[in-house]
Amino acid sequence: MSRTEYQNAVRDLLALDDLPKELDIAVMLPADNATSGFDNLADLLFVSPTLMERYLAAARKISRLAVGDPTMLPIVDTYQLDRDLVQDGHVPGLPLGTRGGTRVRSHLPLDGEYLITVQFTRAAREPHDVEISVDGERVNLFTVGENPPKRNGSGVSTFDADPDVEVRVPLRAGPRDVAVSFLPKSGALAEGSVRAYRSRSRQPSIASLIISGPFGADGAGDTPSRRRIFGCQPGAAASDTDQASCARTILAALARRAYRRPVTEDDLGRLLQFYEQGRTEGGFERGIQRSIERLLVSPEFLFRVEREPDVVSADGVYPINDLELASRLSFFLWSSIPDDELLEVATRGELRDPAVLDREVRRMLADPRSSALVTNFAEQWLFLRDVDAKEPDAGFFPGFDENLRQAFRTETTLFVDSVLRDDRSVLDLLTANHTFVNERLAKHYGIPHVYGSHFRRVDQEDGRRRGLLGQGSILTLTSYGTRTSPVLRGKWILENLLSSPPPPPPPDVPSLDATTEDGKPRSMREAMEQHRANPVCASCHSQMDPLGFALENFDAIGRWRDRGESNLPIDASGLLPNGTRFDGPAGLRAELVKAPEQFMTTVTEKLMTYALGRGVEHFDAPTIRAIVRDAAREDYRFASVVVGIVNSTPFQMRKAQ
Repeated sequence: MSRTEYQNAVRDLLALDDLPKELDIAVMLPADNATSGFDNLADLLFVSPTLMERYLAAARKISRLAVGDPTMLPIVDTYQLDRDLVQDGHVPGLPLGTRGGTRVRSHLPLDGEYLITVQFTRAAREPHDVEISVDGERVNLFTVGENPPKRNGSGVSTFDADPDVEVRVPLRAGPRDVAVSFLPKSGALAEGSVRAYRSRSRQPSIASLIISGPFGADGAGDTPSRRRIFGCQPGAAASDTDQASCARTILAALARRAYRRPVTEDDLGRLLQFYEQGRTEGGFERGIQRSIERLLVSPEFLFRVEREPDVVSADGVYPINDLELASRLSFFLWSSIPDDELLEVATRGELRDPAVLDREVRRMLADPRSSALVTNFAEQWLFLRDVDAKEPDAGFFPGFDENLRQAFRTETTLFVDSVLRDDRSVLDLLTANHTFVNERLAKHYGIPHVYGSHFRRVDQEDGRRRGLLGQGSILTLTSYGTRTSPVLRGKWILENLLSSPPPPPPPDVPSLDATTEDGKPRSMREAMEQHRANPVCASCHSQMDPLGFALENFDAIGRWRDRGESNLPIDASGLLPNGTRFDGPAGLRAELVKAPEQFMTTVTEKLMTYALGRGVEHFDAPTIRAIVRDAAREDYRFASVVVGIVNSTPFQMRKAQ
């Protein structure tokens, strides 16, 4: 399993939806290697001795958290807010009427007292009320900014930094929403100009939220994880035999889900050995915890095992069995293990029935866990995760901040989700006239009458921003920190929308010459034409540049403009290799959807790569063409592509080693 799949599998196996930051899988395990845009390809997923040690450490911590081990040391989770995050408005998820702050969701391991610490970025120049709440209920209200100013030797007023505020709160174990935010001072503060001024000059903001504990643990409590694990619970006076019988029941249920198949006596025997060791150390629950620790590092859990039949010819092709098909299906659509319903169908040998398989696919697509197709597949396919690493130059783009960066990602995530989860035509990724914005992003795009921090769907009259090519996330990640790049944008379109990646650039490529010989500024188009005068560069740039120039009206952070960096008028026209002319993003979009088969072939190739855990090869081409043809009859709806992949020979068959 990839790291993401491991995290989702732990979540679904043990009902651990929100691990504490200290126990976050992304912190405990290293990132996976990626190729072809994806990190779940089998050729890159290997287990080194060092990685195995990390798995062992993760399993120990996760098992103790899931069971609620009373001997656990207090955890310390620090949630740092980005220093560029402007906290002058309401934060989604926090109580209405509050300003700034943050909300975190964390799984508390035990009942007991927890210490909540709030740290501030700067000193407040006047009093501000701060609210701490847990699960929507206020647990503390305090005031910062009550320290009087001091005057230095030059007569300038200075303020002592607001000290950290610590609050001890008794809390129950389990998933908890912990939030901290400022209360508004007055109605006048809501005025935009005043708010913007005060946020940058006088209003304080939250730097970090720290949750530590428990102190004085008072039992494991009643958590979703314990309810998932302990299907039975022997009493304190239960005999060793009764305890062992209950342990067998618990471990059989967990192992069936974890191993994605019916369990054998050998499977249970290995787990029960660890149960006996743990029971000797600390009783029944310690025994279950030790068994779960062993289960989480079992090869049957970590590896997606597909065994060859007893009789198969060399290089022969054979169908995988129903349980293996169920596992492939769940990791494809959920990036996680099968649920009980899917396992039951597979155990009965019914999953290969076309009607049953189609029903299960559509059930799984409707399940919230299919959001993994957005957060895992689509974000990797579109390189959306790279937005976090982009740092537009503050001198060129002073309006760019962390709020806008987060809005870019949220917009594209919600947009792709609306197409995939609503089973719309995949072509809507290019042509849809709707998007999702909040007030911050709407102002950036020039969309009127959108207020507040929450995202809502808006229809766009302007055809320039339709689909992915008009969204700030894509436009920013395909730009440099100081300017746009027709090359990066054209390359992104060729690779991710048309499956026609250009060859890598030759070494020692000269930089663009932004001025003429007499010192006058060149437009981007003129600079690129001068660059293409080199025959070595011309062959590749002739494919990329026209596509990139179509988006040149969008600056490096996605704002529309009529003049480029050199203040010269922008020419967004282009000429395709077949001689077709187009103008601007609307013209490029129209040309892309004139031949939808090419874009749909790209989407199918990417989705099949993700589904199979390997790159597509030349022998997959007939299958891909058949899937695209069949999907065309259903208006290229997303579910039709998924069903086509699931029913395909590469998805359901294997070749003998």
